[in-house]
Amino acid sequence: MFERLFDKASTVIHHKLAPYAVERERYLVHYEKEGYTRGHLKQIAGILLPVVYELKDCPDLKAGEEQIQAATQRAARMQSEYSKAGNVQNFREMFEREAKRWLRFLGRFQEPSPEPLPFADLLVDFAAWMERERGLAVSTIELRCRCTEQFLFWFAKKQRPISSIRLTDVDSFLTSCHTKGWSRVTVKIQANAIRSFLRHAALRGWCSSTIAEAIHGPRIYTDEDIPSGPSWDEVKRLLSGLETDRAADIRDRAIILLCAVYGFRAFEVSRLRLEDIDWEHDQISVPRPKQRRSQLYPRAPEVGQAIIRYLKEVRPKCAYREIFMTLLAPVRPVARKNIYAVVANRMNRLGIKSLPHQGPHALRHACATHLLAEGHSLKEIGDHLGHGSSRSTRIYAKVDLQALRKVADFDLGGVL
Repeated sequence: MFERLFDKASTVIHHKLAPYAVERERYLVHYEKEGYTRGHLKQIAGILLPVVYELKDCPDLKAGEEQIQAATQRAARMQSEYSKAGNVQNFREMFEREAKRWLRFLGRFQEPSPEPLPFADLLVDFAAWMERERGLAVSTIELRCRCTEQFLFWFAKKQRPISSIRLTDVDSFLTSCHTKGWSRVTVKIQANAIRSFLRHAALRGWCSSTIAEAIHGPRIYTDEDIPSGPSWDEVKRLLSGLETDRAADIRDRAIILLCAVYGFRAFEVSRLRLEDIDWEHDQISVPRPKQRRSQLYPRAPEVGQAIIRYLKEVRPKCAYREIFMTLLAPVRPVARKNIYAVVANRMNRLGIKSLPHQGPHALRHACATHLLAEGHSLKEIGDHLGHGSSRSTRIYAKVDLQALRKVADFDLGGVL
């Protein structure tokens, strides 16, 4: 491996004679398979030399956070003698990162003991109950568990048993959430999750049965917010700006088309797999977790062409079945949060900064508003967006200004 990375024989010998050469070489081979470039691998190999010299006295290379920090300090002091301050900081960050990654790869990094989750057994029981007895979607279970976990961490600091929970505790927690700057909608979601947990806790006899029904989050008025998204002209400008030969533009254009044409959510795009596109029948299948089914869409020609170009010219060869991959090594499926970043960054570059949301959901709103302007009914729009209930779609009636103006201009004649 070292012979392929370095041209000078003296450099190859230096790397081979340093301690733990076999372990370092195995690590480099692993990342070569992950798609790292030769230049990046040389950089990693270079930083591993001071790492291995600083950690060589650790028995069997077993080290924890404390040993890594001490080694980083020693190596940085030596580096500072002949480097600029900015270079030393970069060296420190890379030294610590690669030391931990290498030891984790070898199975020798002594991970710090995680903070024990308070009432962990109750949370597991709550999740199982939601799945088996309530039949809730995985996404809903994850959300409620995450919200409940935050409350239980907060309550555990009081060092009181779960049976002593009072309504004032819940009120204090929700007030603290509001103080942190959480939106009313987020606090409402938190309150709903806690209420669901305490209902379950009451059924199990863990706490009083009177608390849950008394929990009230902030009042959220039905359809109080008008959906906000870029205009369709802005969407077209967004797409036209991506008609280049750059790998990032080719991939991002396919992602944005899926969000704008079909109104796909970020997690739906990130989970889209190669087998979800039926090229023979011109269809795209998208799983709908809440409806426990997959929804079929006709494959729009422009969307199909964008995906084909991405698959042929940009997508790296790998064993993953997800369609969209990271552009830089290590090659991984693009995560949900990265789909958001792709869309938000592209909208920012275009100068669309006045919207409260700039990710895929903004394009979902743009899709719905465009369909409404084209004369589609709310039922058709709801079906297109995968809404399980008409209540989720009716908010778009508020943005149909032409229809509202017709109502306002209606001549009542002699009725009054």
